[in-house]
Amino acid sequence: MMSNLDKIIAQVDERQDELVDLLATLISFKTPAPPARNTTEAQTYVAQFLEQIGFSIDMWDVYPNDPNVVGVQKGTKSDTHQSLIVNGHIDVAEVREDEAWKSDPFQPVIQNGNIIGRGAADMKGGLAGALFALKLLSEGDMTLAGDVIFQSVIGEEVGEAGTLQCCERGYHADFALVVDTSDLHIQGQGGVITGWITVKSEKTYHDATRRNMIHAGGGLFGASAIEKMTKLIEGLQELERHWAITKQYEGYQPGTNTINPAVIEGGRHAAFIADECRLWITVHYYPDETYEQVTQEIEEHLLRVAEADIWLRENPPTFEWGGTSMIEDKGEIFPSLQVDPNHKAVKLLSKSHKKVHTDPVTIDVSPSVTDGGWFSEAGIPAAIYGPGDFLHAHAVNEQLSIDQLVSFTKTMIHFIYHWSNQKKRQ
Repeated sequence: MMSNLDKIIAQVDERQDELVDLLATLISFKTPAPPARNTTEAQTYVAQFLEQIGFSIDMWDVYPNDPNVVGVQKGTKSDTHQSLIVNGHIDVAEVREDEAWKSDPFQPVIQNGNIIGRGAADMKGGLAGALFALKLLSEGDMTLAGDVIFQSVIGEEVGEAGTLQCCERGYHADFALVVDTSDLHIQGQGGVITGWITVKSEKTYHDATRRNMIHAGGGLFGASAIEKMTKLIEGLQELERHWAITKQYEGYQPGTNTINPAVIEGGRHAAFIADECRLWITVHYYPDETYEQVTQEIEEHLLRVAEADIWLRENPPTFEWGGTSMIEDKGEIFPSLQVDPNHKAVKLLSKSHKKVHTDPVTIDVSPSVTDGGWFSEAGIPAAIYGPGDFLHAHAVNEQLSIDQLVSFTKTMIHFIYHWSNQKKRQ
């Protein structure tokens, strides 16, 4: 005899068209970031979907026309049983005019067992599967003893911490599952932080005085901020090589912890010596590190480089780290996330995956970053687990295997039900 839960899981196959239609509807909402500020319609749809299956809704603007949605379903025994956050972002990667899509990226098509459209893999597939799992559990009158908190957040694609706002708003649980692109691996992640390094002269000199700075007897203690920045770039390259030799993390190729000098801005006019130069860098670091640690290492190293230069010694670089948005202030932070394979929720998720797939789940690390690190920062154990191949994320003709979407949804039904009905640790 099939249990009631098994019958509900079997419904995913029977109602596959309904699941695919849900994903197609989510894709049809145009939510690329950049430009962002375009998610209200999509988030309203998610909020109404959750409300119809018994969730109470909290919806607020992170930015104008970019609201977060949090749905809460209180468990029947909230005090004694495990609570869960299911998290995903509604924004998708930008679509450029020169991209050769087979069809409108926001009018999804089915082809060769895949659904094609912007956000299919990253990560509206994860949102659709999780929402459909909750819908089937609700329709099946399956009692959930612990609280379930569903978060549909904005801004992940441009470093806008919709998830951070959820944490700051007080949403907490015994475990958080980020249903972002992981090809159904259970994953942790390294971290990313951007920063600006600035070299600035106290005075601005006319181009005609350059000889006095660089030749014998010139008598002028000055320098080009651009030329001095090249010394700091060399220092960053030296530190990057040192990290590659001295730091490792299982699952990453050596040297994955990189320092990318991404953008340089300097000078004011061809008739003047450059009195300021700014370097925008992106730093990737390992799951067992924090952005506070790695930025301190960079600052200390570059200040030593500056100390070895006569002019930089008197005009040391300054540093600005992170930011709340790549759109608003040209900065972002993605904290790292370590997954504990022995955590009760991770073990249960592994069991749920194996029930659906037969083969054991892979536990590894993401090659990219998600909002998962914000849960780690908030002291909430978390993991990434979602449908979609990372190689399809952000890609032209982005796609998701329908079979994988179906199996993900089945896994979520099993995991949500059993986790919610586990007692908390005493």
